[in-house]
Amino acid sequence: MKTSPKPAPIKGKASAVVGKSVVQIVDDDPAIVRLVRRYLELEGFQVIVAWDGRSALDQLAREAPNLVLLDIGLPEVDGLEVCRRMRSNSDVPVIMLTARGREEEVIEGFDAGADDYLAKPFSSGVLLARVKAVLRRYRPGEKTDIDGIEWNGLVVDFSARKVTRGGRPIHLTRTEFPLLALLARHRGKILTSAQILTEVWGPEYAGESQILRLHIGRLRKKIEPVPECPSLILTELGVGYWLNC
Repeated sequence: MKTSPKPAPIKGKASAVVGKSVVQIVDDDPAIVRLVRRYLELEGFQVIVAWDGRSALDQLAREAPNLVLLDIGLPEVDGLEVCRRMRSNSDVPVIMLTARGREEEVIEGFDAGADDYLAKPFSSGVLLARVKAVLRRYRPGEKTDIDGIEWNGLVVDFSARKVTRGGRPIHLTRTEFPLLALLARHRGKILTSAQILTEVWGPEYAGESQILRLHIGRLRKKIEPVPECPSLILTELGVGYWLNC
């Protein structure tokens, strides 16, 4: 009888947001903008504001912010389309702001290229924790400590950040890469959902199982031969996930 591997211990990582980061707020609600701006400026962030999608794209090209807080429900050009256009020429981290936080809306945001989401209303503590966590997560020059994996025609080179299947490139996001790297580093061992969330997203996300489930699903669609019947990234019900290679 096949037994599942035991959960693996992993070390947490500590990091800090260095320097004065510029955050772009893109929202057409003056009350939300005023509130979010105050939260961020009190914490030492520099804030720039765009009231619609077209202005946001122009401002992004001029100002090069470190992070974007982008409302989905913008007039004319909605936030999802703005995010897609941002992704065509920028890798700036994007946190989507949603009015409902419905799963379909969250999935659309991730598909458009968002790095995280926040459902309104949110507290100052949650907002600041998410902003800092995303900025920490995308520090330039961060390296993984595993070279790569080869499995069933899939080749992952973590140092070069390249993934191919049968020689054809597969695009992984900046969240999907460290997620796969963490599982690969502990291949054959179960990592609990809380461990994965803490290591990849940060301790602020330890209870955000929906985020992990959605990203695991997206990763499987990209690298599994049959995503509906995964054979590489396996689920241990009620515990977490492990890499079977």
